[in-house]
Amino acid sequence: MKTKIKNCLGGKAFTSVIIGFVILTLVFMIAQCIPYFEMDFTNKKMSSMLEGKYSVDGGEWKVTEPTRNIDDHFYKITIKGKLNETAANFDVLAFTSKDIWYTISSADGKFEISNRRSKPDIPEELFAPSDRMTGTPGFGVMDILTESFPKSVLNGKQDMIIEAEYPYSMATQSFSDCFGVMYCQQDGLYNQLFFKSMPSFLLFVLVCFFGLFFFPVSSFVLGKVNYKYLCFGALCLFWGLYMITQSLGDFLNLWITDVTICLFAVRMMSYLFISTIFLYFKSYLTKPVTRAIANCTIAAFFLAAATAGVLHLTNTLDLTATRPNIFVNIAVCSVVMIILLCAEIRGNRNTLLFLISWSPLMLTLIIDILDQYIHIPESHFFNYGLAITMAYQIISLILDLHKQYKEAIRYQQIQKELYEAKVNVMVSQIQPHFMYNALTSIAVMCELEPKTAKEATITFAKYLRGNMDSLKQTAPVPFAQELEHLKKYLYIEKLRFDDLLNIEYDIQTTDFRLPMLSIQPLVENAVKHGVGMKEDGGTVKISTRETDTAYEVIIKDDGVGFDTNIHKNDERSHIGMQNTKKRLRDMCGGEVKIESVVGEGTTVIIILPKEEQPNENTVY
Repeated sequence: MKTKIKNCLGGKAFTSVIIGFVILTLVFMIAQCIPYFEMDFTNKKMSSMLEGKYSVDGGEWKVTEPTRNIDDHFYKITIKGKLNETAANFDVLAFTSKDIWYTISSADGKFEISNRRSKPDIPEELFAPSDRMTGTPGFGVMDILTESFPKSVLNGKQDMIIEAEYPYSMATQSFSDCFGVMYCQQDGLYNQLFFKSMPSFLLFVLVCFFGLFFFPVSSFVLGKVNYKYLCFGALCLFWGLYMITQSLGDFLNLWITDVTICLFAVRMMSYLFISTIFLYFKSYLTKPVTRAIANCTIAAFFLAAATAGVLHLTNTLDLTATRPNIFVNIAVCSVVMIILLCAEIRGNRNTLLFLISWSPLMLTLIIDILDQYIHIPESHFFNYGLAITMAYQIISLILDLHKQYKEAIRYQQIQKELYEAKVNVMVSQIQPHFMYNALTSIAVMCELEPKTAKEATITFAKYLRGNMDSLKQTAPVPFAQELEHLKKYLYIEKLRFDDLLNIEYDIQTTDFRLPMLSIQPLVENAVKHGVGMKEDGGTVKISTRETDTAYEVIIKDDGVGFDTNIHKNDERSHIGMQNTKKRLRDMCGGEVKIESVVGEGTTVIIILPKEEQPNENTVY
């Protein structure tokens, strides 16, 4: 057996995986409610704050609708209307902004707030990073007490005007994604945020847990490091972190005072997330050429993302300005990955499962990339692609663990059978009659040839020790070791038969392994049932040779022979012969061929395929 199997793998591990799958299924059912949680606490429907009209990029005026977001993509947008009664009933209005400049003012111009910044009148070396990047809106939060608003605005007698500007060359975000408002009571902003965002936050923490522990640990339980599960574990980890930063991105400015660092944290986390997606795709590539190209592709994307990060930190170009270039880079890398994965389809045994493993994730990634340019309605499919991929990985992991569990059961059964076989072999080699004959021969020599008797006693003791050691030996041994043990057996038999038994050796190769005590039962048959049954004795010849595909051990005798057709069922076998065949087959993929002619002798050939030859690291 060449597969490394964990003996500890059992029903409990399999049950745990099943429970994990059920939990994950419930998680994704809950995930469908996330948009509603976000709707409550971010309240990005500006129409629910102002009842009036809005104009995008100087176009015609449209009426705000209380039940619909302002999802227009824009460079400049103006909203005019009266503050509704709901907003006026709260103590604080918290405005969140991402990548836009905005100004909120009253129609008479006496009240105005803005998130625009200007360089302070101090030496430049004392500037904070956000002071230097005055052209970068970043991600910010501004909480304003409603009592700060003019009474005419609060009581709905005067219009409020919101003017927002997207200062970048490519408008990739809708207004509702860039600007929002949250209502709360005084000193209740953090409490409101905590209770409203906690369900989604815990959900994505759970996803991080699956990425950090579930898939890596399950990979190791399989008995070896599974690169695919490790890569998907990293993908889940950074998916959870990415979604956490996305859900809290609007409010990072509550804890991080620098709005440009808030922008940096959210954008770079998304780029790290994309990197793990490409690593996951690469894990399904097996050809050296495709893996090399994938490595270069991932390195190119990582270099582009790192360059964008350095430009941001050095106040040269912020991450939103470089974002279109990064999306082009992602698109190119995705196309390259698609080509590489398609190149792997031909050599894949199960094409359907191979496609399911990566195509939903790749398809939804491409849709979200296209959305940056053509603004596909309701195009937030990426999480669904990830959910499908995670479900596939969970099912795949369950099947792998179940298969491993069955192999572990089979392994234990084989171990038991092999142990019993070894015991039977050992017993068959030291049967009482053999011991009696050996000891009787040694006793006779004690008077006639004391030195020979001494040597025979030592050899017999070593022979018995070798048989006992076979019980501890679980792996195949080098042929040279087996040959030495065989020579001890034949030495003792030679003492008994004397000139009636001749031994010849033709050893052309010893560079292979086979189960311990696997040759002796065959040689014993040749001695006992072959030349031993012949009045004038005979010769037993042990040979080895190497072919292009296998190693062969030949035991040939010129004894009485037998009819292979009559003895087809037992083939001159005793318990040692049957066990030997089974051990050779299970441990080395070997087979035993027997050729015999009555009156001429028998030839037994052991064939050991080279491709099945175990190495020193093989575990049994």
